Amino acid sequence: MKDAADNSIGRVARWPTLIGTILTMGISLIPQARAQGSDADKLLKAMSDYVAGQKTISVTFDSDIEVITSNLQKIQFTSSGEVQLSRPDKLRATRTGGYRDIEIVFDGKMLTVNNKDAKDYAQIDAPGTADQLIDVLRDQHGVVAPGADLLLSNVYNVMMADVIEGAVIGKGVIDGVECDHLAFRNVETDWQIWIESGARPIPRKYVITSKGIAEAPQYTLRIKEWKTDVPADAFAFKPESSAKKIALGDLGDIDEVPHGTANAGGKK
Repeated sequence: MKDAADNSIGRVARWPTLIGTILTMGISLIPQARAQGSDADKLLKAMSDYVAGQKTISVTFDSDIEVITSNLQKIQFTSSGEVQLSRPDKLRATRTGGYRDIEIVFDGKMLTVNNKDAKDYAQIDAPGTADQLIDVLRDQHGVVAPGADLLLSNVYNVMMADVIEGAVIGKGVIDGVECDHLAFRNVETDWQIWIESGARPIPRKYVITSKGIAEAPQYTLRIKEWKTDVPADAFAFKPESSAKKIALGDLGDIDEVPHGTANAGGKK
């Protein structure tokens, strides 16, 4: 009995030592990661240059956005979608979730917002580039779309605009693909990005953590497929016969979070 008790005591005694070692190892990694900030800049710039150099892009994605309710419960909403881009002035995006089925089509002259759930759509004149359209959607129509930053022609400048710290965390694997894992900090958010290693440095995963909101909700984007071929007719809107054209202001809520749910993560 004494031997068993001694062994038991020995196991218990070793746990604090083991835990302390693990914590020490974790802490020791932090300065090393911070020291690689310039490498993080270089890897992000390489991704930006590669993405901006693609004249046409077609991606499929899954996204999660967390919200904090009035009683501080964290709820996550999940959507899937596809984005097709032809630089400089054509864009098509779809997003399907449990609450919305939305399509946006832009041909360089006109913007169409198609609410498939309600079988209605709206069109407005919006001449300009795809980059300008994203700004208009955010500034005038409240469409945040944080993942859209990854497709801008000046990705690096936009994402690094208010960064105060960056680091290479190490390697990660997304859908079986090895990636470089980077982490950056702003005043109001922390954000991470996983970039495919090798000759095709495309973004594979993107996470934004909103530090200024209680419970720190997150927005997560996972890119599933990345192609550079887009059908010639991808940016021609063809409404269903049963769809009704209405004014843009009369469209229902097209956000991926149900109306009335406050404090969502994802704004950088």
